[in-house]
Amino acid sequence: MEEAAVRVENLVKVYPRGVRALNGLSFTVNEGEIYGLVGPNGAGKTTTLRILATLLRPTGGRASVYGHDVVKESMAVRRLLSYLPEEASAPREMKGVEFVEFIAKLRYRDPRDVARVLEEAARIADLGRDMERKVKTYSKGMKRRLLLATVLAVRPRLAILDEPTSGLDVEQSLRIRQIIKKYSRSLGVTVLLSSHNMLEVERLCDRIGIIIGGRIVEEGAPSELKEKYGAETLEDVFLAVTRGRGRGAPRPQ
Repeated sequence: MEEAAVRVENLVKVYPRGVRALNGLSFTVNEGEIYGLVGPNGAGKTTTLRILATLLRPTGGRASVYGHDVVKESMAVRRLLSYLPEEASAPREMKGVEFVEFIAKLRYRDPRDVARVLEEAARIADLGRDMERKVKTYSKGMKRRLLLATVLAVRPRLAILDEPTSGLDVEQSLRIRQIIKKYSRSLGVTVLLSSHNMLEVERLCDRIGIIIGGRIVEEGAPSELKEKYGAETLEDVFLAVTRGRGRGAPRPQ
């Protein structure tokens, strides 16, 4: 069986005081696809992304990235992915170009690779001369563009993006979506993203998984889910599922 880019099997995460964030979560992300993990606040999306990024240890179950266990082989996993948290930031006293160079050198030793990352990140971020300014002078949108550009420009095998267009205006959000799709289609970067913007998810993702109560309760291509629920938009599907019409939606305890 061909190894998936991401494989999550019966994942459980219990925080202190018994708060159960994940409750037997299972899903698979195929190589080269864009998979959207969506759900209401508190459903377990960010916990899942942080476990896959090796920043959290699960309480139970298993998760792997290209066959590498995220707990037992965390260093190998980190070499394969880049992670953009929703509340990510860059050092305030660094210039934009200095931050990109710092990240590039963590992944590459060859100066030619570092130079390529710098060039790509500058093009994606579209900050022009502002790349020479310190991050502390950037707006929220400028910081987000810098961070997302850096994540993509290092060309990971897996890009984990939590609310990738947070803080961006409509024009910039559209441009960033096009870039994410290009990197997936042209360069084979697998993308796992979470977003509350259902239009963004519908236009970007090959498949989505709707998570409620720490479990996937519905999954499929946006077009398939719209047909299944007789819905015009993915927002309508999301509302139907979160109101209890999805397959296997957990019952209130």
